[in-house]
Amino acid sequence: MCLAVPGRILETREDAGLVMARVDYAGVVNDACLAYTPEAGVGDWVIVHAGFALQVLDAEEAHANLQVLSELNALMDADREPES
Repeated sequence: MCLAVPGRILETREDAGLVMARVDYAGVVNDACLAYTPEAGVGDWVIVHAGFALQVLDAEEAHANLQVLSELNALMDADREPES
């Protein structure tokens, strides 16, 4: 199973001939390669897997994805809670 996570591009730069970005994933900031999404720019939402932005998303789709991930996290937390 693989998981791609939506994030918002904060800044872009070139690094060793590759277009790279600093991406904010709901408060966690990390680098991602934009080689597969050269049209992406600062302020755009992208979906990232294994450090590569795979697709540019509109804000509505990105927020919907974040909501689903939040719900999944809540379900996983509930599974881990000991039963009384």
